[in-house]
Amino acid sequence: MKLTGAELVTKLLERQGIRTIAGVPGGATLPLYDALSKSGCLRHVLARHEQGAGFIAQGMARVSGQPSVFLATSGPGATNTLTALADAKLDSIPVICITGQVPNAVLGTDAFQEVDTYGLSLPITKHNYLVRNARELLTVIPQAFRIAVSGRPGPVLIDIPRDVQTEVVEFDEWPEPGGPDPTPEFSEASVKRAAELINKAKRPILYIGGGVISAGANGLVTRLAEAATLPVTMTLMGLGAVPTDNKLSLGMLGMHAAKYTNMALEECDLLIAAGVRFDDRATGLAKLFCPSADIIHIDIDPCEHDKIKSSCLAINGDVREVFEALLPMVSQKPKKTWLSRIEELRNMYPSTLPGQDDPHTPYGLIKLAARHLNDDAIITTDVGQHQMRTAQAYPFRRARQWLTSGGLGTMGFGLPAAIGAALASPGRNVVAFSGDGSFLMNIQELATAVEENANVKVILMNNFGLGLVHQQQELFFDKNYFASEYRHHVDFVTIARGFGMKAFDLADSDPEAVLKEAFSTPGPCLIHAPIWEMSKTNVFPMVPPGAGNSIMIEEGDDDAS
Repeated sequence: MKLTGAELVTKLLERQGIRTIAGVPGGATLPLYDALSKSGCLRHVLARHEQGAGFIAQGMARVSGQPSVFLATSGPGATNTLTALADAKLDSIPVICITGQVPNAVLGTDAFQEVDTYGLSLPITKHNYLVRNARELLTVIPQAFRIAVSGRPGPVLIDIPRDVQTEVVEFDEWPEPGGPDPTPEFSEASVKRAAELINKAKRPILYIGGGVISAGANGLVTRLAEAATLPVTMTLMGLGAVPTDNKLSLGMLGMHAAKYTNMALEECDLLIAAGVRFDDRATGLAKLFCPSADIIHIDIDPCEHDKIKSSCLAINGDVREVFEALLPMVSQKPKKTWLSRIEELRNMYPSTLPGQDDPHTPYGLIKLAARHLNDDAIITTDVGQHQMRTAQAYPFRRARQWLTSGGLGTMGFGLPAAIGAALASPGRNVVAFSGDGSFLMNIQELATAVEENANVKVILMNNFGLGLVHQQQELFFDKNYFASEYRHHVDFVTIARGFGMKAFDLADSDPEAVLKEAFSTPGPCLIHAPIWEMSKTNVFPMVPPGAGNSIMIEEGDDDAS
């Protein structure tokens, strides 16, 4: 067989099962785009910004659990991908980024649109490649997919010079598609020891994160929790692994958790941590986190063990496989005293969501949206107060229903991720909760949503500023509101309509009627919800930066320092 490097790339992607690719073309990728145009299997989604393309790919990968691909040209195209790659690295999302590069002959000469993409991406990818000849593609592309999905998932970058794309290579047979490596082996003795600790514990809590969802272990979590009477708390990335309304669910822990959740963790004597990395937003000041608890840490990434919190037992393995082995060994004795104590804590520190019965308030609008959506709906957010409110208030009941930027906290994530989710699951409603600060970061992707007729509904909570920045300035900087309030108010409804999108303004509309119409109409639309008094809509409770999780500011507290 004789093919150019560009044709090799498209055929190898087809063999990996890729069917949709987001990207923005440029001079250094034109040979690749020419080959892509002739593929009978690959569909290209033209994003309006390379970062948007990266988040579209993330949306597809987060919903499906399968690797996704996005494309960018050299120079500024490649540098625009870096935020999406860093985001994928921190949240363990398997994406493959393919960038064009200047020809080999001028590499290192500061040629037009040349940057060291390989060097720039080293610290924010799981692995990366600079391909120097077309034959390498036969190895590199399957390897990239293998690396992206093996162990702890993550992003891989492939940088391909333009002359490699046009080079003709002759070969006899196709390589096997890249698939995951075998999962790490763990000892039966370690699982038996974990079961003994669980069975002996009087006040255990199961602490789960995004790794549980990546492993497909969400169903096993519920079975294990119910078998061993383990109250369950979830990180921001773990929401949906256990249904919110399960009697053992404590909801999210950490900075904006319900206070009773953090207080229960203060009293637990055994913490079973699975698929988590003890992030500071979950733990608060790490040395004060779960002060009375022994820790069992189950994770596929051995680098996470004892990195932040020391454990009495570390199991390096796939969470699903470990839970399958653990389940038959745990005792089914109900822990009535511990459950009663947790109920006391719920009553002592009740979860309050101000205005949840009023759809003109942020919590009320989230609750109203949830009532009009079924469990099949996919929810994305940007980053800010709306993100924390959605995490607190939305009743997540299934894995991969909740897509948010957890580790990097990237404003601009929500809209393109929602487009990717809609492309991967065209029959499902996708709702993106956003704030005006975040929405402006990738607002140009409204054009992509319209062009693709993506079934995305954007609920824009507009407080005319940067809400979480404003909140921290109010609480910790003597109300010195600097660079957190927008002096110019953008007309988002007119802008959305200018992109060709249906748009509603809740300032003069009935929220119930608008949501009912929007959710029942296929295709994209914007629902603008003005929030006029930012200082009255802070997100509580809140752990102050640098404090332990037991120290939470609640609404009405006079001293936040």
